[in-house]
Amino acid sequence: MAIALAAGLPGLATANQLPGRKYLVKPGDTLSHLALRFQTTVKGIQKANGMKGDLIRIGQTLVIPIRLPKFKHIAKAVKLTQSIVLEAKRWKWIVAHHSGIEAGNARAYEYYHRDVRRMRGGLAYHFVIGSGKDSGDGEVEIGSRWKYQQRGGHVQKTEVNDHGIGICLVGNFQNRKPTVKQMEAFHELMDFLQNIALEKKCLFAGHKEIDLNHTVCPGQQFPLREMHLKYD
Repeated sequence: MAIALAAGLPGLATANQLPGRKYLVKPGDTLSHLALRFQTTVKGIQKANGMKGDLIRIGQTLVIPIRLPKFKHIAKAVKLTQSIVLEAKRWKWIVAHHSGIEAGNARAYEYYHRDVRRMRGGLAYHFVIGSGKDSGDGEVEIGSRWKYQQRGGHVQKTEVNDHGIGICLVGNFQNRKPTVKQMEAFHELMDFLQNIALEKKCLFAGHKEIDLNHTVCPGQQFPLREMHLKYD
């Protein structure tokens, strides 16, 4: 494999390719060396960067593919994220919500937000995690706001709507805890967003921590403190 040459040519990598991490080529690097170091393949690096040959240059930025763990609940969300133009730098917050009612799914909330509340973007959240009633227990549904990388409508604070990803778990967590599968899905989604999809770690909050004295969301039985310990 060709050794990196001294030149300042920009890499072909784009921020929209997933999964991957950015790497600045250093003297002595080769594709085979990088493939071994990052536990990937030469062909994988070439594909991620639109390369036809094996020549890399010092100062070039490469996307190094990441081997994704096996996801139990969020495979569809990962696949869709790989296919969209991801505005990774835009997102600064991830906000947890509960629906406050036991019924519903993304489709039902889409209707309510668009046709009843007349919200311009429809479904206020980027993701909805089902409880097993109107969608699967732990099923992660993807809203159009994530698909098209649009601002949320899930809080009152404009800054957080502009730059915050909303995740809604179906249920009233004032009265009960989220299901085991809901929390498994929530952890998978958080880990994917924080460690793979986005370029930097986002601030985590429950809805009530954003809109103070306005709501109890995501409910007193949602493990908010535990989530802060893990994600802060």
